[in-house]
Amino acid sequence: MFDEEHLTKILSFLKEIDISVIHKTLPEDTFLPGIQIQYSKLAIDKRKLLYAGDILHEAGHIACMPPTRRAEAFADAGDDMGEEIASQAWSYAAAVACDIPPEVVFHKKGYKGSAETLCHHYKTGGMNGVALLQWFDMTKQQDHTQPDVHDPACFPTMRRWLRPMDDPTKL
Repeated sequence: MFDEEHLTKILSFLKEIDISVIHKTLPEDTFLPGIQIQYSKLAIDKRKLLYAGDILHEAGHIACMPPTRRAEAFADAGDDMGEEIASQAWSYAAAVACDIPPEVVFHKKGYKGSAETLCHHYKTGGMNGVALLQWFDMTKQQDHTQPDVHDPACFPTMRRWLRPMDDPTKL
């Protein structure tokens, strides 16, 4: 169902940014087929995996969680809507960094029918979730007062791939 080349690029990227992946048999009832968050790691069952891009989205949850919760998270990412939106932006940036089409992450069966809209949003310069990534000290948001000037240090370029602290107000 998924493209092995995309999977290889994704797994290599995750290794580079220090998100550990373990390959193991997973239960049938994981939130996304063949993937489960397990204490700051991603467990993957290739026999059950349907979409390689889902790995980046779940990795985005790990990356955007406060470090103390990241170490304790098991099975799901929780219900923090801010982190959900930040992980969507993170997933787009990760797809760009992996050199895979964003449609691999934002595939037609994902995001409750909103994948195409989200993909278009980010591809055309949309910033949903980017302010949170900036607040987490992970990227820099483009200066919208100068719309014709693109700063290459801004999103989708990431300053760091993992949220460095629990409370960004302590920076």
